[in-house]
Amino acid sequence: MSELSVSADGVVTGNTYDKYGSSNPVVRHLVGAFERSLEELLDRAEPASLLDVGCGEGALVQRFARRLGSRRVVGVDLQEDSLQAGWSRHEAPNLEYRTLDGGELPFAAGEFDMVSAIEVLEHVPDPQLTLHEMSRCAQRHLLVSVPREPLWRTLNVARGAYWSQLGNTPGHVNHWSRRSFIQLLRGHGEIAEVRSPFPWTMLLVRL
Repeated sequence: MSELSVSADGVVTGNTYDKYGSSNPVVRHLVGAFERSLEELLDRAEPASLLDVGCGEGALVQRFARRLGSRRVVGVDLQEDSLQAGWSRHEAPNLEYRTLDGGELPFAAGEFDMVSAIEVLEHVPDPQLTLHEMSRCAQRHLLVSVPREPLWRTLNVARGAYWSQLGNTPGHVNHWSRRSFIQLLRGHGEIAEVRSPFPWTMLLVRL
């Protein structure tokens, strides 16, 4: 998907650029390193079940589900036609999709071994609320990633994108450096591992 997707209540829900499906060799290299880091942290945590908050069109959560075999995986995101259309293209036998708001998850405490939010927290109006709900639903781990700032905006300006917004990607309402993102997640558990695949920050948090 290459165009902005917005939910009925005005929240940006989709990618402004399809980094997972890009044919650009530089983008493919960067995204490949990003995905390898995610998979290595997933393998380290060995979750018995996984809830992915803000799963988008389903490309990553489908990869997670395939990697976890028969273990339960649930992907959730807001109501938006392009997202739900993507879910039909990214299915797996152990994967279920649900239309939900990450700030109000209808799951029991500790219902999932791991809860993830990949490229999500920069979009949500209240990241602490979303993290609180994620921590409540997780038994052992959180897996989270965000664009690393101000590097992300600098790179956007360098490639001639979003100049009128000083390089800020549409829909990004929160901005963290590597240090400030680590500090944010320390309020929810022990930082088990930090990865910095260029230009992101990725954390595995032990609850």
